[in-house]
Amino acid sequence: MDCPACGAPLTLEVGPEQPLSTSLRDAVLSAEADERLEITRACWDCGWQEVRQVRVESIDTTAGNETAVERAGLIDEINNELAGIESVDTLEEALATIRQHRDTDPSTIDTDDTTE
Repeated sequence: MDCPACGAPLTLEVGPEQPLSTSLRDAVLSAEADERLEITRACWDCGWQEVRQVRVESIDTTAGNETAVERAGLIDEINNELAGIESVDTLEEALATIRQHRDTDPSTIDTDDTTE
């Protein structure tokens, strides 16, 4: 994330009850239902600052559902790989490949048994 005022890198802090080293991901995963998280984005170069609040409305877990846990892990791994790709062309090719696979994958095609 870059500062909208000067373009310098921003820091992200979750608080105020969290330690400074807490990541947003860890704060969300440890939150309770109806808890509010305060996220501060700040630029140390120009002093720009923005504070946002996020309320965790409900929590659904996948504990005990091995398929959902495996799927979530794979999605996380895919997102990490995509985040490391700098080339827009490469990202567009990956998206096209995923869409092509989804369109030809029998498990994603509507199998409505109605006859005309």
